[in-house]
Amino acid sequence: MKVITVGHTPDMDDAFMFYAIASGAIPMNGFRFEHVVEDIQTLNCRAFNAELDMTAISAASYPALAKQYWLVSVGSSVGQGYGPLVISKEPRSPQELQGRRVAVPGLRTTAFMLLRLAIPRFVPVEMSFEHIPDAVLRGEVDAGLVIHEWQLTYRDAGLLPILDLGMWWQQETRLPIPLGLNVVKKSLGRHLARQATTILRDSILYAFSHQDEALTYAMRYGRGTDAARARQFVGMYVNEESLTLSKPCQEALRVLFERAHQAGFIPAIPSLDVIEPLKR
Repeated sequence: MKVITVGHTPDMDDAFMFYAIASGAIPMNGFRFEHVVEDIQTLNCRAFNAELDMTAISAASYPALAKQYWLVSVGSSVGQGYGPLVISKEPRSPQELQGRRVAVPGLRTTAFMLLRLAIPRFVPVEMSFEHIPDAVLRGEVDAGLVIHEWQLTYRDAGLLPILDLGMWWQQETRLPIPLGLNVVKKSLGRHLARQATTILRDSILYAFSHQDEALTYAMRYGRGTDAARARQFVGMYVNEESLTLSKPCQEALRVLFERAHQAGFIPAIPSLDVIEPLKR
């Protein structure tokens, strides 16, 4: 049996996609996936150390990982006119964040890269994503950059929106925004990489055809999110873009990396070398 270490986040969209693998609902074809469940910033760091065979990463981290990992064509989290959200206790315009302290969920995240492109001069305060809303409420920071279910629930805490970075990106480029990607280690070789990618593809397809049970499993990672919002959130980030890295999505990655390179955030623009699943 071939053991593959697989990293994914403790969030509903990833849990939904990995449900069939975790529950043993699909054939594993001689593979065993050893799950490593960490927040996305930690997974980025583990990928930088080449610790995991296959892992979710922030799209923003891919340029630094392209020599060690191939892109996986399935399992991406892509926003279509929505994405990470900047929130505050008080009404503010995006321009008012210049020079202010903004809590961010990691310096290697796509959310942080997008915010740097949209608002060049703010003071980032790095912290775990789940602590950001409370830090804003306590006044420790002037604003917070939220991801995951907080994109839907921030108003429940009395917080106000300042800037939706997915909407900003779409207005800027007319493209979707790939936030999270999956990658697979090149040292596995293309054949094993394609086999592992195929298992993830089959797991996503199973979840689509067994949505209620997959959603029930995913809600274990919802941190109290109700069923209606859980279904909404999963639907936002597990969709047709999760089954293929579409041409608009690949173009969006190229544009993101070009802009990041022009801004001096990354030293070079990587090529997109994509591993596809085996055909049925």
